[in-house]
Amino acid sequence: MRVDRTTLRHAVRFAVVGVVNTGVYYGTYLLLSLVTHYLVAHLGAILVAMVGSFLLNCYWTFRTRPTWRKLALFPLTNATNYVMTTVGVVVLVEWFAVDERLAPLLAAVAAIPVTFLLSRRLLTGRPAAATGEGVEPGAVIPAPPGAAR
Repeated sequence: MRVDRTTLRHAVRFAVVGVVNTGVYYGTYLLLSLVTHYLVAHLGAILVAMVGSFLLNCYWTFRTRPTWRKLALFPLTNATNYVMTTVGVVVLVEWFAVDERLAPLLAAVAAIPVTFLLSRRLLTGRPAAATGEGVEPGAVIPAPPGAAR
């Protein structure tokens, strides 16, 4: 299977957003945990990281306009990732006797391409990369101050 340059660029940017998103989650969690219960801090950090990931993936990864509809649907990509990694861990440990310390990493690596494809489909409206912008009609979320349009 041959991957075009646009898809490769999107995939690399998606991975970078994932790394940044992990840092945002953890930093937010640490800050919130100073003033609230750890579970509240965790949920707040997930919310902040998910919105940040959504905006970065719209503006930088896929260069598409964010809409309220896309924002409302974006958590489905994360839910899919969580389901895939959970099922993957169980299958790897129970069926293939993979060490339970290694299984989550393998399951996460296997889930990344699916999450990427779902995110691209949701945010651009296209299953495959194509030329042009993936702009969906609807209400547009305003760009943050100083953001390139």
